[in-house]
Amino acid sequence: MAGFDDISKKAQAFLKDGKVQEALKSEKAEGVSDSVLDAVAKAADKATGGKHSDKIEQARRQADEKLGDR
Repeated sequence: MAGFDDISKKAQAFLKDGKVQEALKSEKAEGVSDSVLDAVAKAADKATGGKHSDKIEQARRQADEKLGDR
């Protein structure tokens, strides 16, 4: 597991970098996350035959709010 620990430490250091933090908070990153959330919500809605649209949209909004706090 030494290799995994090393990768984990490097990933944590990368995410703590100021430039990376700025990029994650950018409008472009927000647009990307919105697109991903929209696609996932659409796929979930299609998979459930639209029976849970309200709950799927609620979950999508909650995920968007959490991602926006980063």
